[in-house]
Amino acid sequence: MNYDIIVIGSGPGGYVTAIRAAQLGFKTAIIEKENLGGICLNWGCIPTKALLKSAQVFHYINHAEDYGLNKMEGSFEFPNVIQRSRGVANKMSKGIEFLMKKNKIDVILGTAKVQKGKKVSVTDNDGKVTEYSANHIIIATGARSRELPNLPQDGKKVIGYRQALSLPEQPKSMIVVGSGAIGVEFADFYNTMGTKVTVVEFMPNIVPVEDEEISKHLEKSLKKTGIEIMTNASVESVDTSGEGVKANVKTAKGNITLEADILLSAVGIAANIENIGLEEVGIQTDKGRVLVNEWYETSVPGYYAIGDIIPTQALAHVASAEGITCVEKIKGMHVEKIDYGNIPGCTYCHPEVASVGLTEKQAKEKGYEIKVGKFPLSASGKATANGNTDGFIKVIFDAKYGEWLGCHMIGEGVTDMVAEAVVARKLETTGHEIIKSIHPHPTVSEAIMEAAAAAYGEVIHI
Repeated sequence: MNYDIIVIGSGPGGYVTAIRAAQLGFKTAIIEKENLGGICLNWGCIPTKALLKSAQVFHYINHAEDYGLNKMEGSFEFPNVIQRSRGVANKMSKGIEFLMKKNKIDVILGTAKVQKGKKVSVTDNDGKVTEYSANHIIIATGARSRELPNLPQDGKKVIGYRQALSLPEQPKSMIVVGSGAIGVEFADFYNTMGTKVTVVEFMPNIVPVEDEEISKHLEKSLKKTGIEIMTNASVESVDTSGEGVKANVKTAKGNITLEADILLSAVGIAANIENIGLEEVGIQTDKGRVLVNEWYETSVPGYYAIGDIIPTQALAHVASAEGITCVEKIKGMHVEKIDYGNIPGCTYCHPEVASVGLTEKQAKEKGYEIKVGKFPLSASGKATANGNTDGFIKVIFDAKYGEWLGCHMIGEGVTDMVAEAVVARKLETTGHEIIKSIHPHPTVSEAIMEAAAAAYGEVIHI
């Protein structure tokens, strides 16, 4: 029952941490109260992408004539679409099970609570409590859908992302509150499948963390597909007493009432830090997050925290990187701190959105003199051949030294292209080095080179 490292939570933060710990020779255990893979694999990143792929295929079938094919009548059974998504999630979860066995990591099923003296008590489904000890305890309990007081979720008419992934039947109409990645991805999926969707966003722009030009372009694209979008608006209250749900929405022009079958609350996440023993052990928190230093050590020696429960970007790839950094530091390796200014963000609606680094506004606010280059996908041969010309690539460079300050993309497949900018920025690549790096033709990726060339007045194809 004694371990070198115990990891609490098996999401992309926890399971990656456990595997890296095992690779480094630590006797490792991982504790999970539900399914291996956590929210990301079971109720988040992976199953949503499966749904969005079904929606994309359905869209292609209904637009077969655009590709010179005979018209096809696309139809579907909604439960089958959900079933495929759940199957993908289950397959991935079983993959994590295999990885745990392969790396000789002990999987302990149950609800964990940290104790003083580097101990963890685990309550299994039968109520039996077992105590384990470790030299190092890493807390990776993740997050859940945040509930607002005026938007209480009943799991039926007012739902979070979890229920949105497994609805027994397709709603005819849906209100989506919040237009971050979760909100717009579900809005896109349900709208493509035929649900009437209205998005309500508190901020002036949808996907508010993105560069303003990207946000505005995405709003236009989604509106073209039939999604109604209300910005500078907030849901004040909901009424679920009737057949569907009525939402009282405050707008600049006064309050209005929206009616729909279902309301999806996508207003962010809340960290899972309650009832896990933090107070008893004396681990400090602030504003609902666990406080850590640059190596993820909490205020109590021997206890660490990573992922959505600390005040860094709540993204799966961030949690994984934090876990690896944490255990490598415990091992005594020479470790580089994570650069939180070079974290890519992706939204998998259609068109996709991907970005890294500073927005144009942020670069100006920081006092940079900048060069901005844009390249429309309508000028890309590969995008034209694909029939997906909606979108553009935008790059921002420091005019003085050529440093690549930011890259912002909207278009088909851009989430698979943003890594070029992440690696280039890590290597301190300049704008001219991107222009002189020969990109393959025809690909959509050469649009990055063209955008860089546009910033320096050297663009060829526009």
